[in-house]
Amino acid sequence: MDPFDSSDSLEGPSKTAATNAEVPVPWSRFSAWLECVCVVTFDLELGQAIELVYPHDVKLTEKEKTSICYLSFPDSYSGCLGDTQFSFRLRQSVGRSSSWFGHEDAYNRDAPVTLQKEHAHFHGYVYFRQVKDASVKRGYFQKSLVVVSRLPFGNLFHSLLQVIAPEYFEKHEPCLETVCNEIDQWPAPVPGQTLNLPVMGVVMQVQIPPKVETSGGSPVKQPQTEVPTIFYYDTVLIDLHVIRCFQSVLIHMQMLWELMLLGEPVVVMAPSPTVSSETVLALVSAIAPLRYCGDYRPYFTIHDSEFKEYTTRTQAPPNVILGVTNPFFIKTFHCWPHIIRLGDLKMSGDLPKQVKVKKLAKLKTLDTKTGIYTAYKTFLHKDKSFIKRLLKGIQKKRPSEVQSAILRRHLLEQTESFILPLERYLESLMPPQRSMSPWKTPPQIRSFSQDEFMKTLEQAGPQLTLKGDWTGLYRRFFRSPNFDGWYRLRHREMTQKVECLHLEAICAADLLTWNKDKSEVEIVDLILKLREKLMKARKHQLPVKEELLEKLEQSIQTIISSLPEDLQTLLHRQ
Repeated sequence: MDPFDSSDSLEGPSKTAATNAEVPVPWSRFSAWLECVCVVTFDLELGQAIELVYPHDVKLTEKEKTSICYLSFPDSYSGCLGDTQFSFRLRQSVGRSSSWFGHEDAYNRDAPVTLQKEHAHFHGYVYFRQVKDASVKRGYFQKSLVVVSRLPFGNLFHSLLQVIAPEYFEKHEPCLETVCNEIDQWPAPVPGQTLNLPVMGVVMQVQIPPKVETSGGSPVKQPQTEVPTIFYYDTVLIDLHVIRCFQSVLIHMQMLWELMLLGEPVVVMAPSPTVSSETVLALVSAIAPLRYCGDYRPYFTIHDSEFKEYTTRTQAPPNVILGVTNPFFIKTFHCWPHIIRLGDLKMSGDLPKQVKVKKLAKLKTLDTKTGIYTAYKTFLHKDKSFIKRLLKGIQKKRPSEVQSAILRRHLLEQTESFILPLERYLESLMPPQRSMSPWKTPPQIRSFSQDEFMKTLEQAGPQLTLKGDWTGLYRRFFRSPNFDGWYRLRHREMTQKVECLHLEAICAADLLTWNKDKSEVEIVDLILKLREKLMKARKHQLPVKEELLEKLEQSIQTIISSLPEDLQTLLHRQ
């Protein structure tokens, strides 16, 4: 057995991709944040149509253009007059590659999983304007300015649109060109750093939390500057006012948290795209820092390319959260297991009426009342004292920012308490460091055993006051896409840790002594494998001290110098 062979190789970008990433690409700084900016208008003959895409050389497929067109306008049932903001998420066309490949890999490595760049989906952030206009045949001016990005920075991009959209509707394309050129001067998004993003005389200050943080970052102190500054304290998926989204369902937060944790199919029926998208994104973020690994669509229409896929009755509903506004969906989705019917989100000083849980059989007519239509029974009991605290806060007119912070903290602590026993069990699967020998293949990570994990709950179960069937909840969780996604990510990180420990053992070994009684073939094979390990360590930035890597590099050079000249020449060429 080869002492330096590893059974778990680290996957990564090809050498070609890595080389290409070093070549300057037009609009490279812009593409670090955005894919493009689109203007969608209403054409009397064509319906919704893309009027402009900027930068002009951005390649969107026809399917992507069609999806953006339909998702950028509220449907006729919403009756949105004036300015409306909402968001959507769409599947990218197969075969598309990112123009920001190398930087994306570095960003995703350092960012929390809930804030990482998407590989297969785009996020769209919409500023829609509909106002009366006698000069237009239909009597209304209807146009949307849409920011398309792979980043789930809803608060930031909606703030950006609030700055640029009103100006664009007055000055049109020249204004948009100026804005895009300004964005092309922004620094790359780097987790853990405070970034100043100037646009149209305003500075938006952003602090992306690093991966080590599991909760929201602290506010940033305002610098001395003469231009207005928008503070973006935490890049959560939506803004900080989640209490607005959940105000009518506060007594059912335990149920909603479990539905998200288990990746259950859920439809949110709302009166507008704004309510729909805010609620879906609030639900997805309810299980942070755990990543929601199912599909989710903040705003979904009958024109969506996945409409048939998600509405077929020949199979069980997929693991997806859909936000809809068209009453037609009540008939289409009546066989789905969980449907949340909402009214307008209005924050007032009065205690909001809490919707009831109702039987799915009652979901039949287009004027269906608000409520949660499901037969789901929670595994855990409600935290009544927490619910009372939130409801009392509304009665006492506690600021919505404070209410939202209390709710987020509660959900965060509940998710972390659920994940903690799983993390402890994963640690027990790691091979002990003392078993890491430079002369042997790295030991394997033990397989995850559900039954073995369940036995650990008796001594190391969730440290919460909530009572209920925790075992049943874990068993259901094991069948969810969220467990699969979480385990794949953690297993990849553990594999890297084993690689790191094995490399450290090699760096600390006396390679020159080991080399003395070996044949030339064995020595050359050793050199090639050591070089490969060094390359992987630097490409993936494994947490190995640089002096150890330099020492290993020197050892390789010393071993090469002991070989015949023809072999030395051959190895130096490679």
